[in-house]
Amino acid sequence: MKLVVVSDAHGDAAILQTILTQQPDADGYFYCGDSELAASDPLFKTYRAVSGNMDIDPDFPLTVTASLSGVRVWMTHGHRFNVNFTLAPLLAAGKDAQADIILFGHTHQLGVEQVEAQLVLNPGSISQPRGRYAGLGGTYAVITVTPTQFTVQYLTRAGQPVPELAFHFQR
Repeated sequence: MKLVVVSDAHGDAAILQTILTQQPDADGYFYCGDSELAASDPLFKTYRAVSGNMDIDPDFPLTVTASLSGVRVWMTHGHRFNVNFTLAPLLAAGKDAQADIILFGHTHQLGVEQVEAQLVLNPGSISQPRGRYAGLGGTYAVITVTPTQFTVQYLTRAGQPVPELAFHFQR
C-alpha cells in the first residue's frame, strides 16, 4: 500500500495538483493542514485533509482517522497538540485512536520516527520549509506499507526522491 502525505502549502493549490500527477497510483492521499483553501476545493475529493491554524474554513475537521488495507492512519495539523514543544500529546491522541501511522504538519520541518509500534511522520512544508532541509524548497512524503515494514521516502516539489531521506521501519 502506498500513501502520499503533504502539508503546509499555504495557498499553493497548483503544487497539490502536481503531486497528484507525480503520484497517480497511491492508495491514499493525506493533507496535514494549512492549505488556506476552501474545504470544498476539488482537491479535497482526493486528499483527506484537516484544519491548520491558517485555515479559516470551519468545514475542515481537526483530525481524520482512516483505515486502509487494515492500516489505521490518524492525522492532525498539530497546532492544537503543542507539537512545537513536545510530541507527547500528539502521541497520546494517536494511541487513543489506535493508529498505526500518525501524521502531522505545522512545524514546516520534516521528520519521521517510530515510537513503540507507531510510525510518526511530518512531511515538512511543501511551500514554506524550515529547518535543516529548507534548502530543498519543500518536501512531501510517500509511505509504502507492507505486512512487515514501513518505508518512507521524502521527495522534493519536483517529485525527485531525496536519497538521504529514505527510511525503513519494522512493523
